[in-house]
Amino acid sequence: MTKTHTPPPEPVKIGIVSISDRASSGTYEDKGLPALHDWLKRALQNPIAFEPRLIPDERERISATLIELVDAGCSLVLTTGGTGPALRDVTPEATLAVADKEMPGFGEQMRRIGLHFVPTAILSRQVAVIRGQSLIINLPGQPKSIAETLEGLKDDTGTSLVPGIFAAVPYCIDLIGGPYLETHESVCKAFRPKGAQRPVR
Repeated sequence: MTKTHTPPPEPVKIGIVSISDRASSGTYEDKGLPALHDWLKRALQNPIAFEPRLIPDERERISATLIELVDAGCSLVLTTGGTGPALRDVTPEATLAVADKEMPGFGEQMRRIGLHFVPTAILSRQVAVIRGQSLIINLPGQPKSIAETLEGLKDDTGTSLVPGIFAAVPYCIDLIGGPYLETHESVCKAFRPKGAQRPVR
């Protein structure tokens, strides 16, 4: 019997952007980039080339950075910070300004997850958009909230209570012509229709 060879996971380039006046000026240590980097390394089987950016809460700078990362070939861009109602919080506006399409379901689910923890989750304004062949998602600012938002909520047995948003990310990237993302199911099980699935590694 001939053994079928499964090709290795495709490489992927991912932009990670931490948006904070104080962290970008060195007033305090940035925790957003390490949180994004560590979670993605745990969740994905694919070899990842990261493009990290630490920038202030400036709308034009944020938009320019997102365009730069998409043009550099990032299939996925995750931002953290600047999504609340404060005067300096302009990440959603900067993200929508570069969008070809808005993906409102991501923001809806992020707020749903957050409301399991704090009533002020309704103040978050995270958005997700598609630009070209890239998916851009705004995430919360706190490392714990980043992981909860991406992974979702599980009970003590590991059963999913509320799906995290990352379960839908690989198939979304399939649909816009990006690489086939493969996850570690112990962290996050990607969902694809049967016809879009490749053999399980």
